Amino acid sequence: MNKTAQSVWNNCLEFIKDNIQPQAYKTWFEPIVAVKLTETALSIQVPSKFFYEWLEEHYVKILKVALTKELGETAKLVYIIKMENTYGNKQPFTEKIPSSNRTAVKAQDVDIPLNNKNPELKNPFIIPGIRNVKIESQLNPNYNFENFLEGDSNRLARNAGIAVANKPGGTSFNPLLIFGGVGLGKTHLAHAIGVDIKDKYPEKTVLYISAEKFTQQYIDSVKKNNRNDFIHFYQIIDVLIIDDVQFLSGKSGTQDVFFHIFNHLHQNGKQVILTSDKAPVDMQDIEQRLLSRFKWGLSAELQNPDFETRVSILKNKLYRDGVEMPEDIIDYVAKNIKTNVRELEGAIISLIAQSSFNKKEITINLAKDIVEKFVKNTKREVSIDYIQKVVSDYFQMDVDTLQSKTRKRHIVQARQLAMFFAKKFTKASLASIGSQIGKRDHATVLHACKTVDNLSSTDKQFRKYVEDLTKKLSL
Repeated sequence: MNKTAQSVWNNCLEFIKDNIQPQAYKTWFEPIVAVKLTETALSIQVPSKFFYEWLEEHYVKILKVALTKELGETAKLVYIIKMENTYGNKQPFTEKIPSSNRTAVKAQDVDIPLNNKNPELKNPFIIPGIRNVKIESQLNPNYNFENFLEGDSNRLARNAGIAVANKPGGTSFNPLLIFGGVGLGKTHLAHAIGVDIKDKYPEKTVLYISAEKFTQQYIDSVKKNNRNDFIHFYQIIDVLIIDDVQFLSGKSGTQDVFFHIFNHLHQNGKQVILTSDKAPVDMQDIEQRLLSRFKWGLSAELQNPDFETRVSILKNKLYRDGVEMPEDIIDYVAKNIKTNVRELEGAIISLIAQSSFNKKEITINLAKDIVEKFVKNTKREVSIDYIQKVVSDYFQMDVDTLQSKTRKRHIVQARQLAMFFAKKFTKASLASIGSQIGKRDHATVLHACKTVDNLSSTDKQFRKYVEDLTKKLSL
């Protein structure tokens, strides 16, 4: 049988899959595409330079073993890395592994010179008239890595954050974009990176700011006719952390000024850290040239914490507050509050408060009362699991059938509806929705949403499905 790039790579994947954790396989090997095969070299395409560096650092040995089994001792692996340049064209970047002469360079934009001759630094964070130009970081030291507990839901983002803190501006995670739903710890992690950098590199200028405040400062600078001073101020920052970058949607002036600031920082080896409630692929009304820069580094998603992580978060919170609580009550709270970390900690604080104010013993019944109120008050945030259950029940099938690979029309339509409502009612990324509903990719979810929209306007029966399910999920 003739070997092809795909058949060789499939055999390599079988070997790799048996020797690493499922989550690691899903994250680092599923996105790879086999491209070309010669006698001794297999070319594979990876999504970014960061991806290639991570594979080389963590998986080069297993890749070498797998490839040697297929192509012999002289086997080589060639990475094809597709980077986006300014005009949105794909620019291939290739690198051989193993190799000693790494000379490939990524093209970058040339920043627009500002010709700012004013030596005086205009700091938008100090009151006019006060001559102090020191830049306060605006960081919260309570948000640190120690109390940001690691689990499957945040491992990639947390480890990338630690790497950035160890070497700001010196890794391929630039920018580092942390995205995910409400209360999952985006702001906490962004602060933790900044706090750690300040500890390790006290001489570096670190600044945390919300996108909303950044926009307001920019508007003020335009009103006062000192836009260049505003840009100049941000261009001297060593580590810029912008929270909730999706707030820039539709604000073309702010996006334009941020584009120039970003280019300058990136080209000068400064670090940019961003947080968002959605992945770049899902962002609306953000200029393409800016989105392409968001993809230069790493986009790391924070997902809902699993049960074990939720238990660890609760135990850590109780330990920090010096409170003891029975294991069965901790387990009960962790099992019943799944949506996010903020609600989880809120429930445990309410439980401690109720117990101490009313001098009540912390019992399962008290925990049930608190959790019930919490779940009732936060029911508006629907989970993807809940959506799948409601849709499956409506079509009288189980969730496994909904998630299955079958192409039967009624099951495909149920699955597409689940994806449509997951996009509508949650802040999960398309990739996250796809992985939770039958391990599909983000393109499948996008197609599902378009199909539901089209069928709703042309098929009366299908429109009824959408209306019925909307009512059920809005209760």
